Amino acid sequence: MSTALLPGAAQEHLVFEPAVPWVLPFAALLLGIAFLPLFAARWWHPNRNKLLVALACGLPIAGLFVVQGDGASVAHTLHEYTSFLILLAALYTISGGIVLTGDLRATPWVNAAFLLIGAVLASFMGTTGAAMLLVRPLLKTNSERAYKVHTVVFFIFLVCNMGGCLTPLGDPPLFLGYLRGVPFGWTLGLWKEWAFMAGALLALYLVLDHFYYRKEPAPRRIADLQQVQPLRLRGQLNFLWLGGVMAAVALLTFRNLQQWLAVSEFMASFVRDGVLASLGFLAYATTSRQVRRTNEFTWAPILEVAFLFFGIFLSMMAPIRLLQLHGGELGLHTPVQFFWATGALSSFLDNAPTYAVFFATARSVAESAGMTGIVDGTGVPHPLLVAVSLGAVFMGANTYIGNAPNFMVKAIAEESRVKMPSFFGYMGYSIAILIPLFAAVSVLFLRA
Repeated sequence: MSTALLPGAAQEHLVFEPAVPWVLPFAALLLGIAFLPLFAARWWHPNRNKLLVALACGLPIAGLFVVQGDGASVAHTLHEYTSFLILLAALYTISGGIVLTGDLRATPWVNAAFLLIGAVLASFMGTTGAAMLLVRPLLKTNSERAYKVHTVVFFIFLVCNMGGCLTPLGDPPLFLGYLRGVPFGWTLGLWKEWAFMAGALLALYLVLDHFYYRKEPAPRRIADLQQVQPLRLRGQLNFLWLGGVMAAVALLTFRNLQQWLAVSEFMASFVRDGVLASLGFLAYATTSRQVRRTNEFTWAPILEVAFLFFGIFLSMMAPIRLLQLHGGELGLHTPVQFFWATGALSSFLDNAPTYAVFFATARSVAESAGMTGIVDGTGVPHPLLVAVSLGAVFMGANTYIGNAPNFMVKAIAEESRVKMPSFFGYMGYSIAILIPLFAAVSVLFLRA
């Protein structure tokens, strides 16, 4: 976010060090995102009020940097915010035009297939896109069953979180990493961790769902057999636009565009963002209104993201600058420490800014300790980058507020008359199921 994250000459010096109290607007915004929906839901619901909170927290930090003569960092931050939002808006528009309907038999293996497909799709159409595509047919399939809460909980674990770790398209934290120089294909190297978590969760789910399936009352099983409708997919053309987004992000890197077009980095990013925006526009223009109406598509969610992240990007300039200067003093040195520290905050605060904060911390630690094995273009050692990435993506599943799709799926399930666990009831599931698996990830993959 600050000048230390800029390429070339802009990295050569930091202009000034903000005082510690300037971190408070960032903390206030994240706490507001976490708790205002719980304690002031009616006031928080209109996007107008979210924008007011974001401006109140973000503009003072932007003003501070400008007054201190570091307007370049503000300009870079706004540029990065624009790229971030264009990608999310393109993915949201494209996935909003794909509709899957139907009602299959709600057997454990059918439900597990939904979870596995969602865990794969999440990395390529985003956790939000995959969740919105599959949650309604999954709920329809299970509508005749008495025991289905655990199915929605595992859906949040796998589709809304774990599944998004293989590409920068999967989860916003990873796209922030991509904007900071992480190569597009680097996240594919996390396939072993993805496979371990997906495999373990699917195995646990099958055991649990077989147990509940045997407890289903006979009339519900009969109704499930009688009310079967084949799956039907509409809006298939949007997969073409989705493939275009993947190709654009993978191939139209700043370095490639600068080489091909002989333009500046700013112009290279402008070209890539223009391609992504065009793909989003084509997706909207070529999808029928009926398909989007069936998918209950509105612009409200992406506007919410736009407003809140405007404040997040600006307000986190101060903590990131401090971490660049003093990150090595936090006592975090090993991948395991970075994994749990990143994950702990990602559980309760938005995982994208949490990733950015610990990315900067890992860079600072690497510089002060003279670490090797740096991932090209990042300044962060490979083991620490793995830890920060996994902590941000995986542990967003620990609470309803750890990642945006979690709460969206909860709300949709409750609209379908599924009595979802309370905030702390859900944490009971995550503590019992996820924390032991995260401990295993620490031992198996993060001991370097």
